[in-house]
Amino acid sequence: MLLSDLKVGDKAEVTGLLAESGVRRRILDMGLVKGVRFKVLRVAPLGDPIEIVFKGVYLTLRKNEAAGVQVEKTGEVGDGRPMGNQRSRWRFGS
Repeated sequence: MLLSDLKVGDKAEVTGLLAESGVRRRILDMGLVKGVRFKVLRVAPLGDPIEIVFKGVYLTLRKNEAAGVQVEKTGEVGDGRPMGNQRSRWRFGS
């Protein structure tokens, strides 16, 4: 599935990048790498651009750039699942 196919509220994880080299480098530099989980916040009425949020970063991509990001859907709006990985905290003295 591609990032450009997701709807508002969908949650997904990046599984690969199919974009051309220039766009690919820019996407990687912004932190959208394999394994990152994100949520689709907004999609413009005509489908271009798409705004996502991950790790506190709000990123807006054009539809042709989003079509180069391969994803696996992990959730939908209102499913109650958290967006990111839950880490266990270390406690000292216990």
